Amino acid sequence: MITIPYLTALTTYFSYGLLFVFGQFRDFFRKIFDWWNSSNLQGYAPICLGLEDFYIRRLYLRIQDCFGRPIASAPDAWIDVVERYSNDYNKTLKRTTNVSRCLNLGSYNYLGFAAADEYCTPRVIESLKRFSPSTCSARADGGTTSLHEELEVCVANFVGKPAALVFGMGYATNSAILPVLIGKGGLIISDSLNHNSIVNGARGSGATVRVFQHNTPSHLDKVLREQIADGQPRSHRPWKKIIVVVEGIYSMEGEICKLPEIVAICKKYKAYVYLDEAHSIGAVGKTGRGVCELLGVDTADVDIMMGTFTKSFGSCGGYIAGSKELIKYLKYTCPAHLYATSISPPSAQQIISSIKVILGEDGSSRGAQKLARIRENSNFFRSELQKMGFEVLGDDDSPVMPIMLYNPAKIPAFSRECLKQNVAVVTVAFPATPLLLARARICISASHTKDDLLEALEVISRVGDLIGIKYFPAEAQKQEHEKDPHKVD
Repeated sequence: MITIPYLTALTTYFSYGLLFVFGQFRDFFRKIFDWWNSSNLQGYAPICLGLEDFYIRRLYLRIQDCFGRPIASAPDAWIDVVERYSNDYNKTLKRTTNVSRCLNLGSYNYLGFAAADEYCTPRVIESLKRFSPSTCSARADGGTTSLHEELEVCVANFVGKPAALVFGMGYATNSAILPVLIGKGGLIISDSLNHNSIVNGARGSGATVRVFQHNTPSHLDKVLREQIADGQPRSHRPWKKIIVVVEGIYSMEGEICKLPEIVAICKKYKAYVYLDEAHSIGAVGKTGRGVCELLGVDTADVDIMMGTFTKSFGSCGGYIAGSKELIKYLKYTCPAHLYATSISPPSAQQIISSIKVILGEDGSSRGAQKLARIRENSNFFRSELQKMGFEVLGDDDSPVMPIMLYNPAKIPAFSRECLKQNVAVVTVAFPATPLLLARARICISASHTKDDLLEALEVISRVGDLIGIKYFPAEAQKQEHEKDPHKVD
């Protein structure tokens, strides 16, 4: 877990407190002025009310130019960011016809497939001509094409499972699957930093939900032991089913799951393992097969494997892979399969083609080169950021690297200053992260060249000095201090 320096925590609390007080002060006068104006609610309660509405109006809208920036190009290593302006203090933003050419450090384009590709793009265009952009139907009706069936076989073989089922949306894969897998009388044990799609899926299942400390197998063991001993609430009957849900790479932390230890504990207590590989499939492992390959875990020991196609494959949608019995059951019961429109045929073709490139089935070694490059780029960039004195989360080989900002004023400052210098970054704050743990999330791609990364590092270093987010001494300063510990800066 992240340990916040006391001074940083104090100044961050003070900043949020100041924003809260001034926001409440403005709301007080707003109510007085609104009292004189006639209300058009006519007896209805305000549809937007509470702390969430206060947060949006008084904090988020002040810096909303840092979020949702439209782009006018493919999300490649460099993108065209559409310039916007506001005449009402950021309440509304209007687009201009101008664009800024920026280095892209925000998109999930891990292997570079999101841009035009010599193997994938012609086949996607051909599938568009043959099948059209949409099936206009659910899979259970008329929405299954030969491409969907080919894709499911391709995905199952790639991840090392007997069968797979694909969906048109990655988020819905988790939120729709979990309520089908488990219900009342069941127990879900979830990592404390699991993605919102998992949280919503677990809540919607009706099962009892317990949380274990982030990526801490010893605490998972304790929670499992206590829950099995206690049984169901009130009745204390044995649990009908227990599922432990973890992620391969945690999207806001960049940390790799301690999967071998977690699998061993689940085997010990006869609990099922549900692995979300949204950010790890295609991005890590010798042949891109995710954390199981990276950490040497047999895929047979992971009962349900989930992943998305939006990160490494340049497409959209998600998948569930498991036993043939599980996939057959999901086809009859999962609402995302029965009622939602199936994945677009060109998107399905993009995934099939990109997997073939990764495996070298296109007749080239480009897939292996992409995997080597994403690993080299990620480790180089992380190492250089740490040498500069930034607080960087995550593990080696992970293409996700959060830079901690903490203070709310530094969120827009970092984003705007980087954009001024033609580097597009993503900043993340509450409610996506805890209130005190705001960060900039850097996503590295195989399409980035060494010059791109050096340019980005130079800009981030300048911005870091400007706004004061280098919370540790730089490596050169460390070495100098070790040589002469009595030297005063």
